[in-house]
Amino acid sequence: MTIHIAPFWPDRRTLWRWHFFAGLFCLPFVAFLSLTGAVYLFKPQIDAWIDWRYDHLPTALSPSPKRDVLAALSAVPQGVFLAYELPRTSQSAARVLVSRSDGEAVRVYVDRNTHTVLKTVLEENRFERLVFRLHGQLLLGNVGYVIMEMVASWTIVLIVTGLLLWWPRHQHGLAGVVYPRLGTKGRTLWRDLHAVTGVWVSVFLVLFLVSGLPWSFVWGHALQSVENTVGRLTSVKDWEIGAVPAATVIAGHPVGQPRKPSVKGGMDMPGMDMPAVSTSFPEEELVDSLDTVVQTARTLSLPAPVIITPSDSMWTVRSDTQNRPLRESVTVTPDGHVTAQATFAQKGLLDRIIGYGVAAHEGQLFGAVNQVINLVVTTGLLMMSCAATVLWLKRKPVGFLGAPPAMPSQKYGIVGITTLVILGLLLPELGAALLVLVLANRMFARLCPT
Repeated sequence: MTIHIAPFWPDRRTLWRWHFFAGLFCLPFVAFLSLTGAVYLFKPQIDAWIDWRYDHLPTALSPSPKRDVLAALSAVPQGVFLAYELPRTSQSAARVLVSRSDGEAVRVYVDRNTHTVLKTVLEENRFERLVFRLHGQLLLGNVGYVIMEMVASWTIVLIVTGLLLWWPRHQHGLAGVVYPRLGTKGRTLWRDLHAVTGVWVSVFLVLFLVSGLPWSFVWGHALQSVENTVGRLTSVKDWEIGAVPAATVIAGHPVGQPRKPSVKGGMDMPGMDMPAVSTSFPEEELVDSLDTVVQTARTLSLPAPVIITPSDSMWTVRSDTQNRPLRESVTVTPDGHVTAQATFAQKGLLDRIIGYGVAAHEGQLFGAVNQVINLVVTTGLLMMSCAATVLWLKRKPVGFLGAPPAMPSQKYGIVGITTLVILGLLLPELGAALLVLVLANRMFARLCPT
């Protein structure tokens, strides 16, 4: 098949074919991401509803984080202390994060009056972690991340071709261009619901896709590689890259396997992977100083959730709020003195840009308004996907795929070729897929010459 390059723009049939095949691959995933993303948008509200009973206990009269931690460790055989979450109210149960012998993180709820364990749950089994892993990796780990990254790459192609197909040609008025013609029926109505809705949500969708790339396996590690090679463009430490165990997320660094109990009955801690529990900072001293550190943490007024983790001979008190520009990390000595403070404003420019993008992606950058906007966008994406499916089923011949037939000569145009090259360079998986398509096309042309 000979490809003639048009002077400037690709022809409409070429755009239609690329849009059709990209949509056939992407739209099921787009609909799935819209549903799971809409649920994850309301993570704070859902978490609060699930844990309601553990935040409405009798007021804690004589709290002791040390005793809470010891109670939690007794509930997890061979458990290693990971972190203590600062209770949000005087009626909230203590949340103690413990690493099991197999490396899994366990969240232990402890009554702060009686210091008895109320509930234990694996972090990976919590509802918000389940939705997070569904949304980002299809519960398939790094394989799922690679699949979703490929979907994101081809969705950008879908958006670009869709915008070029939507662009008005010899059309008067705004109906069917800016707003759908709801008074019509049949294919025209479904076309407008697909095209017009797609145009309105496309800008937000691109922002969603780009802001989600730092989490992805290939692109995220490529960014980290560039950072290590070129310099400190970004710290790449404020979000997960690929499938990361919950224990690592909680601790803020890789967590190794805990060793067996010591002769004294306490737990020997891993030294290399968990600097929090080196031999210079035994567990007895660590737990004894927690009460003092918690008192200091309360005076800092950091945005919830506030996670307190051991780090060598010191403690780290950090805010893990989803609104990343508000995050802050403070180093505290065992006797409660603040020695260092790291804020979002101190990060590099690219790191801050990514932080703003991640917060907006999760619907937490500017509160409830951000959640509502993202919910409207996800609803629009679902509507667009459904309308596209109906259009395809209406025009598809029985027993056939219904793809637009190829013309003897496809015209990509300078703009089309340039766009594909740029996208292929910026998105490694898309670039690899395009190379495979070019090679396959050449092989097919040789095997089946016209």
